Amino acid sequence: MDGSPMRRAAHDLPVPDFARIFDEAPAPFLLLTPDLVIVHANRARLEATATTLEDTVGRHLFDVFPRNPADPAADGVANLGASLAEARDTRRPVTMPIQKYDIPLPDGSWTERFWSPRNVPILDDDGEVVLLLHRSDDITDYIRDRDEARQAAERGQIRVEQVESDLFARTRELEQYNAALQLSSQRERRTARSLAGLATTVSALATAETTAGLLHLLFEQGRSALGASAASVVLRTPDGEGLALTEDRGSRLLSADLPVDSPLPMARAAVRGERVLITDAEADQPRHPDAVRLLRGLGIRSWAALPLRSGGRLLGSWTIGWADPREFDDDDVRVLEAHAAQCGQAVERVTRLEAERRRAKATRSLAEALQRSLLTAPPQPPGLRIAVRYRPAAQEAQVGGDWYDAFLTPGGATTLVVGDVTGHDRTAAAVMAQLRNLLRGIAHSLDAPPAAVLSALDRAQQGLGVTTLVTAVLARVEEGPGGIRRLRWSNAGHPPPLIVRADGTPELLERPHDLLLGVDPDRLRTEHVLDLHPGDTVVLYTDGLVEHRRSTLDDGLARLVAAAQELAGRPVEELCDALLDRMAPEHADDVALLALRIAPAA
Repeated sequence: MDGSPMRRAAHDLPVPDFARIFDEAPAPFLLLTPDLVIVHANRARLEATATTLEDTVGRHLFDVFPRNPADPAADGVANLGASLAEARDTRRPVTMPIQKYDIPLPDGSWTERFWSPRNVPILDDDGEVVLLLHRSDDITDYIRDRDEARQAAERGQIRVEQVESDLFARTRELEQYNAALQLSSQRERRTARSLAGLATTVSALATAETTAGLLHLLFEQGRSALGASAASVVLRTPDGEGLALTEDRGSRLLSADLPVDSPLPMARAAVRGERVLITDAEADQPRHPDAVRLLRGLGIRSWAALPLRSGGRLLGSWTIGWADPREFDDDDVRVLEAHAAQCGQAVERVTRLEAERRRAKATRSLAEALQRSLLTAPPQPPGLRIAVRYRPAAQEAQVGGDWYDAFLTPGGATTLVVGDVTGHDRTAAAVMAQLRNLLRGIAHSLDAPPAAVLSALDRAQQGLGVTTLVTAVLARVEEGPGGIRRLRWSNAGHPPPLIVRADGTPELLERPHDLLLGVDPDRLRTEHVLDLHPGDTVVLYTDGLVEHRRSTLDDGLARLVAAAQELAGRPVEELCDALLDRMAPEHADDVALLALRIAPAA
């Protein structure tokens, strides 16, 4: 061994699956032809706009996302069209200001959304535009929080100024500074280099999603842009009572507590909002003795500590140092303050993102707890074996309204329910709880066939003002003359039940289904009957088991039939677990699953 570093050969490295990387990217991406026909959209884009590939690919962008007819003043469509045309014609990326662009929902309503868009042309080897990549981050929650803060300030509760208007607005200001400067001296050339580097820094900071990632970028880009030898950031602790000093050592971030009354420049900038400039540590020792001792230990001669602010609120400080003495003229100070302003805005943005993630996680936990408290263990009537499963989606923001239920009616029939409330939020979970209990009460009170029970639920839903759309299958297992059991069911727009006969033959019970609940309570509902024999298994499920981003519903149902045939004969508990593992391994959506088996003949 000669001590030289090892390097793997290119053919030993994995080949990147760029299609999968595109689909799994956390940022929402939309791929368009130069004439704005949709080619593809990744999962984040589909979830942000409540659309599917089947409904959008091949259609014109503005046919899928038209102007909201209820808002005649809306200019999002015109602005986006102009920006995409500019990116296509100039062959250069175009960053748009924040846009208000409402999105149509599957139920025909519209939801107000605010976006931060960027359009990038994709060129072929000849430099011609073949595709347009559109990224548009949903910042609606931030805009609403900002507006609420402004209203609170007017009431005298909180004094909060505007946090930020546009992430790249200062980049244009810096470019104007750069054009105005005459590169005639060493100091002017230094300022021009700093401005050019700062424009790059602004773009880099926009990619940060976490505080740790942002700090890495601040140190890497900041030192490069300003030609600095050292850098550190001070941020207030989460309780607002202390300070946390962070610096990087190679690829590691090192943090330490800093007293709020510390005389060090970075603490003064973070607590008092002061700007502290040390041009030469040796000459400034009488005025800053503590800082000079620290500077000597770091091998630094000059230092600048600036407060980090956003919307007038003090967030912390940004400190940079140089190995040689340095004079700070007006241009230098303006560049440093512009850099600090960008850092402050980036800190505020990432802080909000992390707070939103914490809120989403808390919402998910609450809704999950609600669902699990309601989804109780099923009864086990003589001659029947029932197994149930509920598995939440992996994403915190994807909490849904899926549920199952199984109970006995006064007449002795075993009632089975699987349903899905539209939506993926805590409202959907709350409506699910309300409807689940309401359906239980109606079924127990009426002890009627499934169609009559669903009709009563539909009328009650309208009378109580519950406007959410719901799909459901309600089934009863009844015992007829001679001990023959029958399955009687009614389907309200839900995926069809599955029966697996005792010999392992599967069949989807694809009978004509009725309208979803919540559409027309006066519409007559139908029901169907099927004889059940010893060893037969009935499976009810929600769409999360069979619907996937990269396949159609028909494909999912075909996979379910094949899996059920292969797993036939397993105990119902094992059957449920195996179906979940095979059909929905990615945990992309909530799944409720119920399996009932007629006991085999002795």
